[in-house]
Amino acid sequence: MNKEISPREAMSHIKSGMSVMVSGFMAVKSPETILDLMIDDGIKDLTVICNDAGIPSKGVGKLVHNHRVRKLYASHIGLNPESGKQMTGHDMVVELVPQGTLAERIRCAGAGIGGFYTPTGVGTEVGEGKEHKFFDGKEYLLERPLSADIALIKASVVDRYGNAFYRGTSKNFSIVMATAAEYVVVEADMIVDQLDPEQVHTPGVFVDAVVLGDEKYRIDQSLLKESIHV
Repeated sequence: MNKEISPREAMSHIKSGMSVMVSGFMAVKSPETILDLMIDDGIKDLTVICNDAGIPSKGVGKLVHNHRVRKLYASHIGLNPESGKQMTGHDMVVELVPQGTLAERIRCAGAGIGGFYTPTGVGTEVGEGKEHKFFDGKEYLLERPLSADIALIKASVVDRYGNAFYRGTSKNFSIVMATAAEYVVVEADMIVDQLDPEQVHTPGVFVDAVVLGDEKYRIDQSLLKESIHV
């Protein structure tokens, strides 16, 4: 089934008050085209799950800067001064999650696992209010799955069936996020008829819609053509 739609069509699935996963690492490889439309359409009161708060002009930082985020789950927010300002001013709730724990919580949601025990965070504020257990004399705390209504992911090359390829380190959180949301939109730098199965990082079965990113956000097409076989 051809899953390619326009960015504007994708917006019909994004509503205020939703929980939203957004790919990107320090705002690199975030779905900027969709984020721009969310700003334009006044989408607000969001619960956002991402690696970090981006920067004010890029990635999730654009949502934060425009006061569209009600609660933020992230591993750090230091690159975006606005996020710290809103957190201390009680305009946005921030739950800081250790980066590996964040990735595993998302993976657990996608895999249907009820939670996992980790020593990360024991003895710190991260562990407050969570179940603790000892295994072989070592203390662990229980972390629960983290899922979302919708995942907005940036990929390098996507075919019309939703199979996605991520160039280099652009994978970041995209692979786990694609499994952990009710609806998944992938914004592509390039859309092709069909990807070589050996180059598929996210199978199309996890993807509901594919959109082509705005030209100003796409990387050099020649670099992509060197990376794939179609």
